[in-house]
Amino acid sequence: MILRSLVLVLALVCGGAGADDLMARRARACTGCHGEQGRAAPDGYYPRIAGKPAAYLYEQLLAFRDGRRRYALMASLLEPLSDDYLHDLARYFASLDLPYAPPRPALDDAATLARGRQLVTHGDAARQVPACAACHGERLTGVLPAVPALLGLPRDYLNAQLGAWRLGARQARAPDCMADIARRLGDGDIGALSAWLSAQPVPDRAAPADTLPRAMPLRCAARSQRR
Repeated sequence: MILRSLVLVLALVCGGAGADDLMARRARACTGCHGEQGRAAPDGYYPRIAGKPAAYLYEQLLAFRDGRRRYALMASLLEPLSDDYLHDLARYFASLDLPYAPPRPALDDAATLARGRQLVTHGDAARQVPACAACHGERLTGVLPAVPALLGLPRDYLNAQLGAWRLGARQARAPDCMADIARRLGDGDIGALSAWLSAQPVPDRAAPADTLPRAMPLRCAARSQRR
């Protein structure tokens, strides 16, 4: 699978085409896992990448290539690619404005969903956990330049990423605010967050916000990343 993906990337780079068409062809190496046009795969693990902030996508591609995020397939696919190539790929997927499918209904009990909603909208002052909305925007659709949306993501993916931050398997550039937050969450909080978030519909206008109404509650590298 890895070898086939690398061969596909090289073939697309070398083929003749216009700039827009060539970028779309290059992106096919990503859609095998991330779904057609980067809309997310049906298995619930590979996330949607269409419409995410370009700076966020670029930083994640660098993180996989350089070892701050660990997934062998992504690392092998990206290892031979330059920073400029990854930047172009990130900008391509960020430019896609595509509708979201309706979320699956939540099957969790009312207490779990209430806890998830509390964490997302208000946080937990006793644990020094800020509201998710304080960083990801009131509409949870992300904030430029590099804060991603939390809506429209599969529950399994949300569980996996929060768990990876909590265990140190996923890292961001310092200051890594998400790692700090994940380690402060109580038992069951990750499941509550993923249950509530994955059951919320994505608003019609799902573009990331230009800015936050107030400063982030924690120092976070994602707020300053630009490309």
